[in-house]
Amino acid sequence: MLIFGLIQPIMFVVLFTYVFGGSIQVGSSNSTQAYREFLMAGIFAQTVTFATAGAGAGIADDMHKGLIDRFRSLPMARGAVLTGRTLADLVQTALTLLVLAVVAVLVGWRTHENFGKVLAGFALFLLLGYAFSWIGALIGLSVRTPEAATSGGLIWLFPLTFISNAFVDANRMPAFLRHIAEWNPFSATVQACRELFGNFPPGFRTPDAWPMQHPVLASLIWSVLIILVFRTLAVRKYRSATA
Repeated sequence: MLIFGLIQPIMFVVLFTYVFGGSIQVGSSNSTQAYREFLMAGIFAQTVTFATAGAGAGIADDMHKGLIDRFRSLPMARGAVLTGRTLADLVQTALTLLVLAVVAVLVGWRTHENFGKVLAGFALFLLLGYAFSWIGALIGLSVRTPEAATSGGLIWLFPLTFISNAFVDANRMPAFLRHIAEWNPFSATVQACRELFGNFPPGFRTPDAWPMQHPVLASLIWSVLIILVFRTLAVRKYRSATA
């Protein structure tokens, strides 16, 4: 699972760096290196959010095979099963990020801030991934098969990640898409990590929207809010599904 989970983000790194990188301008620079550094925060964020589909499929598979029924017979809190599952997904996501960071360095990605800020950036990625795993948990509990959970976990992620600042400068989008991208929780984490990594290209203009002006705080608020809302909904769905 770890190997297959790495194939897609590595493909995105190669495609956007070597195929599209020379044609996409960010800031005032046409440099491939500038775009490579701009891109990597988006690839990292996309990787942790796409783990949502795997989390949902895993829980749906547990429900389908009757594993959840076995847990019901044990003296444990109802939310413990889901918490354990999402934390296990978080560990897998951390390993995926580690390997992907090595690949990013090999293709030329560099950071320009101190080690503490870089670690803080990766912590924000993991927090976002953990938050989205609760969305995956809710989807997995709401469908009948793992296949449906995989499809349901991916179909909304593509517009979320592409209508954002992950791969292009949101300033160049049409006005209505730019406003969506600027208030997208995904964009807040990407912007925060670019700031913490020192990966803004020369001449880059930070949008005026509040989440883009205060990206670290906005990223924390969005992630915590998603966890609170979707953990509550997932635990409630789990209780009704196993009642």
